[in-house]
Amino acid sequence: MAMYPGVSLITLGVADVARARGFYERLGWRLSQGASTPEVAFFMLNNVALALFGRADMLEDAGFDAQQAQHAQQARAAPSVILAQNHPAPQAVDRAISAAVAAGGSLVKQGQPTAWGGYHGMVADPDGHVWELA
Repeated sequence: MAMYPGVSLITLGVADVARARGFYERLGWRLSQGASTPEVAFFMLNNVALALFGRADMLEDAGFDAQQAQHAQQARAAPSVILAQNHPAPQAVDRAISAAVAAGGSLVKQGQPTAWGGYHGMVADPDGHVWELA
C-alpha cells in the first residue's frame, strides 16, 4: 500500500503552548475545544489541522536524545519549513500581514511583488515559524 498524497496535520514545536495558542486565537483561528489540552492545542483549518505542541515534548516524542534536541534547537535559527497561505489580492495579503503582526507575530518580509508575477510577504509567529502570505 502506498502512502496517500496529502497532509492531515501540521505540528509546530513551540516554547509555550499557551502563548502560541493565544497568538493563533487572536488571528481568529478556531480552537478545537474537544481535542485540545494544556499540553497541545489543535486548530481546524481548511482540510488540515494545525497542532501546537511543546518543543521539548515534541522532540522527546520523536525520539531525540538531549544532545540531538539541543542541536535541533540551535538549527531552528533559520527556517527549514515555510508555511503558506494564499489570498485573493495584494490588499488581502497586506491585511493578513498586519493582522499577524498585531496578534504578536513579527514581520519577516513586507508585502511586495514577486519575480513570478505574484505578490507576497512573510511573518513569523512568536516561536519563529514563518508564514508566507501570497
